[in-house]
Amino acid sequence: MKTLSLKLDETVFSETEQVLQHVKKSRNRYINEALEYYNKIQKRKLIASKLEKESKLFKDESLLVLHEFEALDYEN
Repeated sequence: MKTLSLKLDETVFSETEQVLQHVKKSRNRYINEALEYYNKIQKRKLIASKLEKESKLFKDESLLVLHEFEALDYEN
């Protein structure tokens, strides 16, 4: 485990403390789980962004191939 010191906005800290009273978890465990969840969301967003970017790169080439296939259909 790594030790981390951080500064939280007062509102974030207050909300976290209120939630912690109800979920019966330590602050450390709660923050670890929250960061793990947030990291998963961010990784998904990064993958989606990369996929969108790469899809755009192949869009023109795919359309060209499609037109070539359509031309072959009409020739026969």
